Amino acid sequence: MGLRCTLLGGAVLITSRGCTLGALNYIDDIAQRIKREVPSHLLPEGDTDLLFRMYAVLALSLGEETDVANVHDAWSAWMSQSDPGHESIEPFDKLSEDVRDQDEPFAEAIRKVAVGLR
Repeated sequence: MGLRCTLLGGAVLITSRGCTLGALNYIDDIAQRIKREVPSHLLPEGDTDLLFRMYAVLALSLGEETDVANVHDAWSAWMSQSDPGHESIEPFDKLSEDVRDQDEPFAEAIRKVAVGLR
């Protein structure tokens, strides 16, 4: 069951905490585009607003060159806030292949959105 917000004639920011009326800034706009590209069953639980804003920065700064290690670093910074002892907060090259592969759908989403930013 997903969150659904509708507003006629205005902008709605859909966050993990609910809907906010008003104009989207460019970072939130890109973050939402990236989030829509990720299959919903792969989205982390909890408040992911900051995580996807960080992914938006990757789209803007690295664009189509964003790789899974970049995604993992952003995720690690985000996860450090809520669970600093999480077992996957390790340098990317020290992770198992299975854990590394979990970052690929997010990297693909960031690259896809970055193409549209040109």
